[in-house]
Amino acid sequence: MRRQVVVTLRVEGVHAWPDCPLHEVEFLKHPHRHMFHIKAIKNVNHGDRDIEIIMLKRKIESHLETNYSGNFKSMSCEHIAEYLIDVFDLYACEVLEDGENGAVVYG
Repeated sequence: MRRQVVVTLRVEGVHAWPDCPLHEVEFLKHPHRHMFHIKAIKNVNHGDRDIEIIMLKRKIESHLETNYSGNFKSMSCEHIAEYLIDVFDLYACEVLEDGENGAVVYG
């Protein structure tokens, strides 16, 4: 059997796409705020879990606050997801801007 735990969290933050080549959305070049909705999926080996889901969520929240304090600079949703996959050894990570649009990245 394959088992995975899932944690979801919301993080307020700002980011920008300084090199945006698209005239229609050139406002993205400037810092703008989002509520980033994050879903982190981690493989586990058994039903008693290798990591408690509440603890995983707290670790991710704490790590993001300590390292970014809500300022993701030029990181896209894909970049944030890739970063979290690397740091927390995730199977996959979804990052959505305001719960609407974003990315899913698989580790």
